[in-house]
Amino acid sequence: MPAENNIKEEAPSPVVTRRDFIRTSATAAGMLGLTTLNNEIVSAAEPAARKATDWVQLGRLNKGKLKITRLGMGTGSHNGRVQMELGQPTFNKLVQYAFDSGIRYIDTAKNYLTYGMMREALKPLPRDQYFLLSKMPSGGTGPVDPLKTIDQYRQDLGVDYIDALLIHCTVTADWPERMKKVMEAFDEAQARGWIRAKGMSCHGLSALRIAAKSDWLEVQLARINPQGHHVDGDHPTNPHDPHGKVPEAMKEIKSMHDKGRGIIAMKLVGNGDFVNADDREKAARYVMNCGFVDACVMGFKSPAEIDEGIERVNRALKG
Repeated sequence: MPAENNIKEEAPSPVVTRRDFIRTSATAAGMLGLTTLNNEIVSAAEPAARKATDWVQLGRLNKGKLKITRLGMGTGSHNGRVQMELGQPTFNKLVQYAFDSGIRYIDTAKNYLTYGMMREALKPLPRDQYFLLSKMPSGGTGPVDPLKTIDQYRQDLGVDYIDALLIHCTVTADWPERMKKVMEAFDEAQARGWIRAKGMSCHGLSALRIAAKSDWLEVQLARINPQGHHVDGDHPTNPHDPHGKVPEAMKEIKSMHDKGRGIIAMKLVGNGDFVNADDREKAARYVMNCGFVDACVMGFKSPAEIDEGIERVNRALKG
């Protein structure tokens, strides 16, 4: 495997989608500092609107050089069953469609049903043009040999490095003791250039509160929506209880952001339960305007859902 110095630190080249090409062409052809876009007169000097497909800084990691697209494609809807049932050829096309649409952050995990499909889906994509996030299950004390397991992840996915690797789904406050060996392996993998950033996803306020205090984590995959559906809560026996506590969870997530940690939001569509478009719109606006989220991830099962996700986040970014 290539050494660390083969990993690119800079953001990949700007994503140019069909929409961007039309906008850029119109600007280049404008006269007197004006251009026509969708029959509207726009000043060429006007700053570009923020978009779902922008490459953005992920926290203050790596001196601000770790970049991610603001919107990511999740492959674990209902543990990946939704995407897995598409079949490999359709799944490949869906990943390619997301990439061509400007979504260059791809989210997977070892325990998703789609994990075994990822290598083939990723193979046609230029490695330096997407951000790959994966996760290691947090059950028990982790794998017997976590460093070897991380190396196997690279082979499984067909990549030399993983942009961010997370400890997946911690639910109790004792995770620093239980996962000590795993955390040490992450540190070693990062030193070897196998992963670029390390972090965690929590399911429950007990784990989240400890994570907020930790200086080890660099990236937090956080459950966020204003409805509190599948947001972290204090349920004593079921940390996966869908009734979360938004103010308490957001307090911890904000403190992580304030420390410079990269924050990625998940559960924007309530674990897929927000069938009402108004709920999805409300969640997107909340996440994009809360002030301490760098990026977000949504699970998609069709090109139409990808288009909707991009447009919804674009609207939310307008305020």
